[in-house]
Amino acid sequence: MFIEQSFATKKRGSIEVICGSMFSGKTEELLRRLRRSKIARQKVEIFKPKTDNRYHDSDVVSHDANSIASTPVISSANILVLSEEIDVVGIDEAQFFDDHLVEVCNQLASMGTRVIVAGLDMDFKGVPFGPMPKLMAIADQVTKVKAVCLSCGDLALYSHRKIQEKTQVLVGEKNEYEPLCRACYTRANQEKAFQNIEASRQAD
Repeated sequence: MFIEQSFATKKRGSIEVICGSMFSGKTEELLRRLRRSKIARQKVEIFKPKTDNRYHDSDVVSHDANSIASTPVISSANILVLSEEIDVVGIDEAQFFDDHLVEVCNQLASMGTRVIVAGLDMDFKGVPFGPMPKLMAIADQVTKVKAVCLSCGDLALYSHRKIQEKTQVLVGEKNEYEPLCRACYTRANQEKAFQNIEASRQAD
């Protein structure tokens, strides 16, 4: 009887993943869930990678300019250290964290913490990004949000990089990226490849 009561009253941890392309509302959905947790008087803490300072050095800010105070951290190990006695942990831009983030989220959930993670599921090449694929695999719940394709108006799955920079990690905004559907993303990459070939020919 004592064991049954212990399990009934113990906090139940979980991992929720919110993923999608850029401009799909990932951070907005993360903020919505965290605000609801605060209304429920739960202890909430949100973390983001220190490298993401597009809108603010410390706050997490959505593309719609909604924000919430957060703690910028260098590595995922810092999240575990700073989450003691916290009911709900939010993690934004998870794709920029190291692979150890998966273990950190698992540990937090096992300790009874609700973990809500938001991040890009794919990089600009359409390749699974950072720790996101593993996080999606172990998550209790995965929500895939979609943007609007700026080329045809269909649902967008991809983050197309408009500039020629080839490094995987490039923190940017509307000047660097645009959301595209599969067909428009494929066409845009073909056009970019053709432009590169023409530029190489002219250079020769």
